[in-house]
Amino acid sequence: MEYVLAALAGYLLGSIPCSALVAARHGVDLRAHGDGNPGAWNALEQLGARRAWPAFVGDGLKGTAAGLIGLALGGVWVGYVGVAAAMAGHAWPVFARLRGGKAVMTFAGGMFAVAPVAAALALALCAAVTLAARSFAWGARAGVFGVVPLQLALDGAQRTAATGALMCLIGLLFLVRRSAGPATSAPGAARRA
Repeated sequence: MEYVLAALAGYLLGSIPCSALVAARHGVDLRAHGDGNPGAWNALEQLGARRAWPAFVGDGLKGTAAGLIGLALGGVWVGYVGVAAAMAGHAWPVFARLRGGKAVMTFAGGMFAVAPVAAALALALCAAVTLAARSFAWGARAGVFGVVPLQLALDGAQRTAATGALMCLIGLLFLVRRSAGPATSAPGAARRA
């Protein structure tokens, strides 16, 4: 029963369109700009960092909250179910006709619930690479991909395999959404408007 409750709570949390709401507050429809993805990265490209940071926080907190609910209901494996459901809700949101984003930030936020030490170290890696390369894009990649070896060293193979399964969902979403093609507006157009 706890798995079902965690999945339901996670899916509903994941379905909240945080990035789209942040962008709409600034008069931008993310589906009509950039790559058409209603997620935090497109919000960053359209709004700039100063206006988009709430999108990153909101999308991340959906995963964190879902993971924490799962942990409270039944432990780490139920926490993983909550995070997976939040990612599914972000990708196929009930509140947006099943048209969502790629769930990267929801995954990242969920890691703070199910693998907090590895997630904190991955965040530090993200910051270090961002500063060294002067590129948040490279820092974000380093943080997301760095969480797996960090978690393997800290939590062992079973939990790291579960994290890998969540990352496979992200990979699948990138493949599926790539075939849909980008939106017609140029990236950053809304930021300049």
